[in-house]
Amino acid sequence: MAGRYDSNPFDEEDVNPFSEVKRKEDAAARAGIVLEVKNWPPFFPIIHHDIANEIPIHLQRIQYMAFSTFLGLVLCLLWNIIAVTTAWIKGEGVKIWFLSIIYFISGVPGAYVLWYRPLYRAMRKESALTFGWFFLFYMLHIGFCIFAAVAPPIIFKGKSLTGILPAIDVISGRVIVGQVYMYFRGSGKAAQLKQEAARGAMRATL
Repeated sequence: MAGRYDSNPFDEEDVNPFSEVKRKEDAAARAGIVLEVKNWPPFFPIIHHDIANEIPIHLQRIQYMAFSTFLGLVLCLLWNIIAVTTAWIKGEGVKIWFLSIIYFISGVPGAYVLWYRPLYRAMRKESALTFGWFFLFYMLHIGFCIFAAVAPPIIFKGKSLTGILPAIDVISGRVIVGQVYMYFRGSGKAAQLKQEAARGAMRATL
């Protein structure tokens, strides 16, 4: 019995713990089912993403642009958390921080499932129905982006989003900055600073 398994104990299919997995993979391949292996992000793969090998060449540029849009949304929502966290520390309240977290944990996977993944599959299979699904939810995505960029004072005075209106509110509340700048320019300090910078540059070149 021992001699039977000396070389490799898993050579025999009946004792190989991975034989069932291989049989399922072979059956899926025969049926034409594509098994998607998670490969992105490289350091912690959670999704399957391979534009270079799965998307037709003439559509790859569009897909890369869509992917950049998706990554831009991720970065913007992450930056929103950082900015709102700062506002919370400054005394704006914890509710806006919780809202920024909700925007991130619902917005990122929601965007991937509702419009980016359908576009990826539509580009790969050129399915008209999937394209329609993408157009529907991408319009909603654009609407959310416009709303977030403006951040009207509807929910907690719009301070759960780092938009234009909250930024104006913050800047107008810091009038001292404008007053100091106007004094700096009017007192001739700006011209003096330029002259000192020019002299410093000349000394550096010599």
